[in-house]
Amino acid sequence: MKVCVVGSGGREHGLAVALARTAEVVVTPGNPGIPGSVPTPPEELDADLFVIGPEQPLVDGLADRLRAQGKRVLGPGADGARLEGSKTFMKEVVTAADVPTARYGTFTEVEPAVAFLETLPGPYVVKTDGLAAGKGVLVTGSLDEAVADVRDKLSGTSFGDAGRRVVIEEGLTGPEASVFVVCDGERAVALPPAQDYKRVGDGDTGPNTGGMGAWSPFAGCPDDLARVVETRFAEPTLAELRARGIDFRGVLYAGLFLTPDGPKLVEYNVRFGDPDSQVVLLRLTSDLADLLAAAADGDLRRAAPVTASDDTFVLVVAASDGYPVAPRTGDPIEGIKEARAVDGAEVLCAGVAADDAGALVTAGGRVLDVLGRGPDAATARRQAYVALSAVSWPGMHHRRDIAAPVDPEPVDP
Repeated sequence: MKVCVVGSGGREHGLAVALARTAEVVVTPGNPGIPGSVPTPPEELDADLFVIGPEQPLVDGLADRLRAQGKRVLGPGADGARLEGSKTFMKEVVTAADVPTARYGTFTEVEPAVAFLETLPGPYVVKTDGLAAGKGVLVTGSLDEAVADVRDKLSGTSFGDAGRRVVIEEGLTGPEASVFVVCDGERAVALPPAQDYKRVGDGDTGPNTGGMGAWSPFAGCPDDLARVVETRFAEPTLAELRARGIDFRGVLYAGLFLTPDGPKLVEYNVRFGDPDSQVVLLRLTSDLADLLAAAADGDLRRAAPVTASDDTFVLVVAASDGYPVAPRTGDPIEGIKEARAVDGAEVLCAGVAADDAGALVTAGGRVLDVLGRGPDAATARRQAYVALSAVSWPGMHHRRDIAAPVDPEPVDP
């Protein structure tokens, strides 16, 4: 089978590595650090399966255009992609489907938004309705900060048109979890859960980012979480989408809080997450290409059961100077070969480009995903940080507490 992965970041590199175990893989447009990258648009490529990575092409209808060409596609059409493209739509769907989620309100005017905030006990969650590259969410215990954020978003100051409608939610408590569910329009197959780290600084400090690290399996994960997400979250959501005339063949990312009352949905995304999917994809021992093709065909019943390694996978994001506010680009990257030589390590290229001599340089905020693998979390994170210590560029930074136990000693290899 030949698979075309659409996208250019660490998620797409992770997909390419996992798919290449059983399939021929091409990535478009990819990046200079991903083998098999080509500049040819997906509409001009031939493949047995197209897997669309980022959210924006899905929202823009790429899956619809490829299907209109007769191609087999894993990714929802523009109608299903509204689950991520509009948080208001997502909340309407999950409420109708009786999926456990936080109490919420949607607003385009400041005064009613503030009035709703004042009914909540805190913490407060303020989200842009539209896409904001994972950065349009404020979580705060300060009512004043929440009100100021609402004013900035609704005015267009923070996120332009994406923020001119906001979704305000009650804050949930408990550990967070990520579960990716492969869907064929009717049936759902959940992959092993993961946990990611959104804030830029150790101890979950600083602003939210697109993700600074992840691990799978993670400590404290309920044994039945994948099955619960299939039956209590994904299947009712698919049924509600079908009732609205939407045939969702793609990946649902369920971002969850494991509250004292059970799992509750924070958000759906309509594609594999980044970087949390990378630890899941590399854990798989079953045939990912066959699974995704079965979903694209609308018949997951023919796919083999999902299996995964018992090892722990830990990923640490190496970010560029200034990320997430104003990342600097063009810095030369050293040490990738040495990092990959570490036992159990892998390096995935995310925000990279090539200079005139062909050497890799930074080209985005999150530059590399450095992974470690081991029989337990302590071994896996040690290998990840040992590998990370081989990598460098001016201003590189990363979190030192990914997959660490409570009150850890930061890793400094």
